[in-house]
Amino acid sequence: MNGLAVACRRVVHIYRAEAGDVVALAGVDLSIAPGETLALVGPSGSGKSTLIALLAGLMRPSAGRINIGTYDMGKLSDGEISRLRGTEVGVVLQGASRNLLPYASLHRNIRLAQRRAAHTRGIELDDPDRILDLVGLPGQGRRKLADLTPGAQQRAALAVGIATGPGLLLVDEPTSRLDTAGRDEVLDALETVNTERQTTIVVVTHDNEVGARLGRAVTIRDGRVGAEGRDGQDFAVVAGDGTVQLPPEVLGSYPPGTLFTVQHIEGEVTLLPSGHETSV
Repeated sequence: MNGLAVACRRVVHIYRAEAGDVVALAGVDLSIAPGETLALVGPSGSGKSTLIALLAGLMRPSAGRINIGTYDMGKLSDGEISRLRGTEVGVVLQGASRNLLPYASLHRNIRLAQRRAAHTRGIELDDPDRILDLVGLPGQGRRKLADLTPGAQQRAALAVGIATGPGLLLVDEPTSRLDTAGRDEVLDALETVNTERQTTIVVVTHDNEVGARLGRAVTIRDGRVGAEGRDGQDFAVVAGDGTVQLPPEVLGSYPPGTLFTVQHIEGEVTLLPSGHETSV
C-alpha cells in the first residue's frame, strides 16, 4: 500500500506516579508526508520513544490529536487500533528479540505476522522470501534468530515489521549496539523498503548519523520537538497536582521560586512575573 501521512497536533503525554507527574511530551506538533522517511533524534528521556508509542497506538495521549492517514486515533476503539497496528501500521520495538519468536524460523515469524492481516484486509501479501530479499536477507528463511549476526537480527525484525505491507513503519532505535557495518546494513534495508514500497518510515534514534541518512531529521528534547515541528511555539502543561511545568528556556529567566500573578480573562490565562509588566 502507499505511504500514510502522520499529523500530531499539540500532543501531550503525562505519566502519572505517586512521586509526581512526569510530562514526557509537552505540546508536540509534527507533520510527516506520505512516503517520507523521518528520524526523531534525541537523548534518552527526551520523549521520542513515548511519541512513537503513541503513534503506534500502544498508549493514548493525555491531550492533543494524532491522525494517521484518514484515521483519527482518538476516535478509534482499542480493538480498531489493534487491527490498524496489525495491518496498516508496522512497529519494530527496540531489540530484535522483542519482535521475533526465537524458536521459530524467519519464515514462520513472517507468516505469523501476516496471518491476521490477510484475514482482515483480504489481500494477498508478499511471500516471506520476497520480504527477506527486501531487507537484505536472501535465502535466510529457515534460520532462527540465534543463527544471525546482530545486524541481521535487526533486519529480520524489520522483515516482521513490514510483513503486512504497512503504509507506516515505526522503528525504535534499530541501530543501537550495532557496529558501523551492521548499522549501515539496517539503514540500507530501510531505504530499500521506502524506495520499493513508498512506505512512510519513522525512526527513533539518538545517533545523528542515522538522522543524516534519512530524508528528514527532527530533534526532540524535554518533550518538545525542534522549531521545525512546532512552528516556534512552546507549551506549558498542567500536571495532575495543579503544577505548571514551564519550558526550559522560560525557567532560565524565571527560576523556581519566582512569584507570578495569574490573570484569567475571557478564557485566556496570563502569567505575570511579580514586578514585571510583560507576560510570559
